[in-house]
Amino acid sequence: MARYIGPKTKIARKFGDPIFGSDKILEKKAYPPGMHGTNRRRRKQSEYGIQLKEKQKAKYTYGVLERQFSNLFEKAQRSKGVTGEVLLQLLESRLDNVVFRLGIAPTREAARQLVSHRHITVNGKVVNIPSYTLRSGDLIGVREKSKSLEVISESLSGSYRSASSWLEWDSTQMCGKFLNRPEREDIPENIKEQLIVELYSK
Repeated sequence: MARYIGPKTKIARKFGDPIFGSDKILEKKAYPPGMHGTNRRRRKQSEYGIQLKEKQKAKYTYGVLERQFSNLFEKAQRSKGVTGEVLLQLLESRLDNVVFRLGIAPTREAARQLVSHRHITVNGKVVNIPSYTLRSGDLIGVREKSKSLEVISESLSGSYRSASSWLEWDSTQMCGKFLNRPEREDIPENIKEQLIVELYSK
């Protein structure tokens, strides 16, 4: 299974949430896609359907494949703490997500591409694995040869950086620091992680 490269607005409308960022069409059409999207007499979703939808939403939001997601859930289960919260913390600790949070890239998809193309460093060494899990104290920077890239400079000059208490950014060095895993209240994504835990517990 490859990553989803189809219409993003259609997926966002399916979940009723701008998971890929602000979308004018989503604001105009706040109902599911398809010819029955506005039909209010649609059959009520089952409990399983609601849980599955929440898992799919999390996967699309973070750009994670099914096997990767399952592995992260198993890791969260083995860790101390609330499984659902730990799962979100692991997703937020991915290198591509942190590059996006720091504002180096405008979207997670763009961040994943920057990492894959060897433009990002961790503790001074080039890392081209988007799913690389960061640890407290890790320094995330832009490779010296890549600092003049238009896509990076435009992103950094924009308003893409989210105010995160668990991240630090030094604009002069074009380098960020991963302080620690975020608390649940610091994660802005509208995901009901408990539904995902219930789904995997069946």
